[in-house]
Amino acid sequence: MTDERRERMRRIARAVTDTYRTVGAVNLIGETELPSRRRVAAVLERLLAVTFPGYFGERISPRASLETFAAAQLDRAADELTDMIAGVLRFCRRHDVFHPRPLPPEAAPDVPPEEAAERLVLRYLEELPGARQVLKTDVQAAYEGDPAAVGSEEVILCYPGLLAVAVHRLAHPLYALGIPLLPRVMAEWAHARTGVDIHPGARIGESFFIDHGTGVVIGETTEIGRGVKIYQGVTLGALSFRRAPDGSLVKGGKRHPTLEDEVTIYANATILGGETVIGRGAVIGGGCWITSPVPPGARVLTRTRTEPAGEE
Repeated sequence: MTDERRERMRRIARAVTDTYRTVGAVNLIGETELPSRRRVAAVLERLLAVTFPGYFGERISPRASLETFAAAQLDRAADELTDMIAGVLRFCRRHDVFHPRPLPPEAAPDVPPEEAAERLVLRYLEELPGARQVLKTDVQAAYEGDPAAVGSEEVILCYPGLLAVAVHRLAHPLYALGIPLLPRVMAEWAHARTGVDIHPGARIGESFFIDHGTGVVIGETTEIGRGVKIYQGVTLGALSFRRAPDGSLVKGGKRHPTLEDEVTIYANATILGGETVIGRGAVIGGGCWITSPVPPGARVLTRTRTEPAGEE
């Protein structure tokens, strides 16, 4: 390194360091409570190994005790989650930051963060058996809904839509418990790997299939019924945002659409608004722009043309 380069590098480092003191909101220097994305990803992968044993994580011997395997994985996941949630709770209390959803009584302000975190983690892990049951229906929906699928093994190992839905099934219960930050980091881990952006607040019924996946966006207050199928590029988003008198966005409220059971939405359709309900069995054609309710059984073929149920 030449003397000139060395001196210029020192000046650059000094200038960057100055911004650490003058530029707020993008520094966490000295903070230890918030987990890294890598740490959240590691515990998520452990949870996926419990949810899909043999598909994620290490190979499991046919002679292994499955209960011992599950207990070991869950113990480590519980320790990691408890530590991370306790840290997040301490951070939120110290900086007066609150999650939009209230925490349950187990995590009341007078409960120490470590104790609250342990209670929340136990409640969360108790939901894993149910999550596995629902994910089985998602795998079956993908296999039955895609003629190219040769088996459930291919769906679990290869389909990005299934991975995104699986992560959502693991992240949503944390969101429902009011735990800040962690479920969103999990969702973004899946988003980065699959191109599917599902907010952990979305409520999604059984037998959900995202075909191809890339570019799908599902907003926080979206409600999706049972047996829904959507294709790549579909957006379930907000139509507009309410603003407070000072011009800031008003948080919360129903902003995203509702899809009733057995709805199909083809590629690149955009459905917006909290009052937009797509009725049971409706089919939305590719590229459609929907901002008003669609009756059950209808077929929306273009931006402006809707066919009632039964018409071809």
